Amino acid sequence: MAAVEVSYTEDGPADAPVVVLSNSLGATRGMWDPQVPALAERYRVVSYDTRGHGESPAPAGPYSLDDLVDDVVALLDRVGAQRAHVVGLSLGGMTAMRLAAREPARVGRLVALATSARPDPQGFLDRAAAARSGGTAPLAPTVVSRWLTPAYAAEHPDLVARLEAMIVGADDEGYALCCEVVAAVDLREDLGRITAPTLVVSGAEDPALPPPHQQAIADGIAGASLVSVSPGAHLPNLEQPLEVTGALLGHLDAAGGHA
Repeated sequence: MAAVEVSYTEDGPADAPVVVLSNSLGATRGMWDPQVPALAERYRVVSYDTRGHGESPAPAGPYSLDDLVDDVVALLDRVGAQRAHVVGLSLGGMTAMRLAAREPARVGRLVALATSARPDPQGFLDRAAAARSGGTAPLAPTVVSRWLTPAYAAEHPDLVARLEAMIVGADDEGYALCCEVVAAVDLREDLGRITAPTLVVSGAEDPALPPPHQQAIADGIAGASLVSVSPGAHLPNLEQPLEVTGALLGHLDAAGGHA
């Protein structure tokens, strides 16, 4: 399948090292809003919507994880970036890890947040079927309930509503196809091939992909470091923006101004 031209936003200096932000299943690039301003002070930040999400196209399927990687490679080519730091959460983290394993020359530093090298497939297959039969809207409250801890969600109803709107806005079939991508992911063999310096971020209270998933990634990638965020669920970057943004900057800045 040919790569699709995903919708993206650029922030920060045009001549700075590039950082690509890849969203989670069901979210849009807007999930990175707390991180973008700080990153854009010293990086050229390229945030995009995965195919089937937000403003990106939802071509006919099936999709594979390599198709999503191809989309990122095409995006790097479009913005003229031979190399970039790549930051991904959940599905975005799977895309980022596969990119780093498959195209090591394109990836400077890697950050994998709240993701897995081998998720349990059944829940994602069930979600794909539900999205096809009833659309994404009925799924939104349940999915978002995994993204934030209950206490944080109760204190931030506007954020909950915004996140639910992201899921409702996803293309029903595109979302289902991306659920099936996650169900098929098995990156356990790829971890040992990743040479990019890697930071793994775990939400200590993540019910979707609990901490053992991130521990397995950190154990499998040579030299990887692991940061646990608490309280934090599946989108810890929203619940703990200062801690997560600080961890991102510390990891990326260690590259000394290069991608």
